[in-house]
Amino acid sequence: MTYPRTFSHIGISVTNLEQAVDFYTSVLGWYVIMPPTEIVADDSAIGVMCNDVFGEGWGSFRIAHLSTGDKIGVEIFEFRNAEQRKNNFEYWKTGVFHFCVQDPDVEGLAAKIVENGGKQRMPVREYYPGEKPYRMVYCEDPFGNLIEIYSHSYELTYSAGAYQE
Repeated sequence: MTYPRTFSHIGISVTNLEQAVDFYTSVLGWYVIMPPTEIVADDSAIGVMCNDVFGEGWGSFRIAHLSTGDKIGVEIFEFRNAEQRKNNFEYWKTGVFHFCVQDPDVEGLAAKIVENGGKQRMPVREYYPGEKPYRMVYCEDPFGNLIEIYSHSYELTYSAGAYQE
């Protein structure tokens, strides 16, 4: 039977796990569920699962688990030899290219992201200029991962057809 599944978590790769945990807890207010922990290739249940996912030879990585205000999990990974891409915004290629958070103070959160080593990619825009107060902006965390900010819920933003003239 098909029914709408709930969202459990997302995994984000970074080059500095402690810096990322600090950024996401102090800027977005997310909770630490499991502090930075090293996972190694071995015969443990997690070691075997990681072999299934990454293949043989991954060696080790570090991970922390956080949770958003609405209980969505965020796994933050720091892999050995982690590299920050020069262009993390190849939107024309398949895969997740951003995640979105909601805050009524879009401008304030964007400024806080910039103050803490991130980047604001565009000016704050309105979906229904002069009609409804729905705003959005794209930013980046200090590692180039894209964060979109909405002022209102996804349902409210799109229920009336945000792109209609």
